[in-house]
Amino acid sequence: MKATQTSAKNTGAAEEKHDGFTDEERGAMKERANELKAARRSPRSAKADAESDVLAKIAEMPEADRVLAERLHEIVKAGAPDLSPKLWYGMPAYARNGKVVCFFQSAQKFKTRYATLGFSDQADLDEGTMWPTTYALTKLTAEDEARIAALIKKAVG
Repeated sequence: MKATQTSAKNTGAAEEKHDGFTDEERGAMKERANELKAARRSPRSAKADAESDVLAKIAEMPEADRVLAERLHEIVKAGAPDLSPKLWYGMPAYARNGKVVCFFQSAQKFKTRYATLGFSDQADLDEGTMWPTTYALTKLTAEDEARIAALIKKAVG
């Protein structure tokens, strides 16, 4: 949750205060609610349509994010074919037994500077007492793709 406050003294503007969720956060929550409703209505068809839903969501992204998401989709499918594509809060995600292991968040989603590849607690990435679970992406080099493929394989055990 983000909260910002602008002081009239500092900016000359009227005091403005935002508490609670941003429009983007509320939108993601609505998307998740719709995903859950669709899965409850028809679990079999929801599962069958999940990959096409993910690909459609990727196709809607701005070009820079779309290129990243398409390539990540290919890397995940090749490196962990047992993971099932699905939408999760309106983002492409990949799950095992219905639980998200990793996901892609476009920069546009929350109006951030870069896209991210994230891993949930279902991913087997544990390394000592501290390890990264989210990676910033601006483009993918061959070295980046190899590193991501290795992370995906490690994540699924």
